[in-house]
Amino acid sequence: MSGEALLALVVLGTLFFLLASGVWIGVTLLVVGFVALFFYTPAPAGSLLASTVWDSSWGWALTALPLFIWMGEILFRSRLSEDMFKGLAPWLGWLPGRLLHVNILGCGVMAAVSGSSSVTCATIGRMSMPELRKRGYDEGMSIGTLAGSGTLGLLIPPSIMMIVYGITAQVSIGRLFIAGFLPGFMMIGLFMAYTAAWSMLNPTRVPADDLKMSFGEKLWNARRLIPVILLIIAVLGSIYGGIATPTEAAVMGVVGALVLAAATRTLSWESFRESLLGAVRTSCLIGLILVGAAFVTMAMAFTGLPASMANWVNGLGLSPIGLIVILTLLYMVLGCFLDGVSMIVLTAPVVLPMVAAQHIDPLWFGIYIVLVVEMAQITPPVGFNLFVLQNLTGRDIWTVTRASTPFFLLLGLGVVLITAWPDIVLALPRQMIGR
Repeated sequence: MSGEALLALVVLGTLFFLLASGVWIGVTLLVVGFVALFFYTPAPAGSLLASTVWDSSWGWALTALPLFIWMGEILFRSRLSEDMFKGLAPWLGWLPGRLLHVNILGCGVMAAVSGSSSVTCATIGRMSMPELRKRGYDEGMSIGTLAGSGTLGLLIPPSIMMIVYGITAQVSIGRLFIAGFLPGFMMIGLFMAYTAAWSMLNPTRVPADDLKMSFGEKLWNARRLIPVILLIIAVLGSIYGGIATPTEAAVMGVVGALVLAAATRTLSWESFRESLLGAVRTSCLIGLILVGAAFVTMAMAFTGLPASMANWVNGLGLSPIGLIVILTLLYMVLGCFLDGVSMIVLTAPVVLPMVAAQHIDPLWFGIYIVLVVEMAQITPPVGFNLFVLQNLTGRDIWTVTRASTPFFLLLGLGVVLITAWPDIVLALPRQMIGR
């Protein structure tokens, strides 16, 4: 057995043993990196660990992460979902599927102000599911539209997953945010088209439109959407217009979320405290994973394993498409056991050199990997959106999984589309550079 193969077995064995033992993912990564350095290189593992942890635990780009998480936590505790339901529902009665589209569009709007898949799914679901159930909508489609659309929190900027990938792969977070726009709208279109087609094929499973309103009444209800739209314009428009960095835009988002919560009279000392503590807990968890990932990346560079694996893949004569197919299958398997952040940071040291060797644009790959991670959000047994919906509906995990399957396949179609037409991802960032 070659030295590289033995090293790979030791690294993987240590990784899976610690994960199976219930050790935190961030700590697991630190241990794996230390083992690789201490036993397979002459480098001083202890001093490299200390310096890497320090260097990777601070940075201007990293500041955006807790701020966007806090913004989502504040809005999660506001009346945003209720206002969006009442503002969107009157306009969707004419579409096949009617109020099922509220789940899709509501999640799209919420994704643009939360950055989190689970927050998007939970915030919209806790308002829409009781309403859809009360009106007699098919439960499977109600769950499925919410499960699929909830993943948009990872794709439509500002996305926490994009920040993690940008920091890990050293790609501009602002450009990643802009690159996510068109794929996000594409997925909304695919979800709505499938929902409309299903409704036309199953007309008896969709109740009649019971929200009869005049045009003036619809406009009056739509006023509830104005604050959210203004917040989205302020956060994303400032990035695209070059007025603010993602971190500065995140500050604007937090201030806007606090103003929205105050305006809806849901801002209290208790809700403020809970949102802040929730943001701190999530940020610390992700921060520890990022620190561990940075150390593993550095350790792998010292061992030369990523370069060896990249050369091995090149020796297979795979085309870029072939590599993408293999990576998609790999991430589907990993998604059954790991959350999205862990998937990205665990695979980055090995996968990114392979991607670079195939001359795949790292910006495009960032959106691709976010789409694949979205698929993992609705795959059992560790699909976080499935857990959220299980708690919301009281149904077992397999019922929720079956309802989510068509939307899982639509996300797979999204991966195929951006692979066939990369400009879906790259067109807007090119315009951004041109400006």
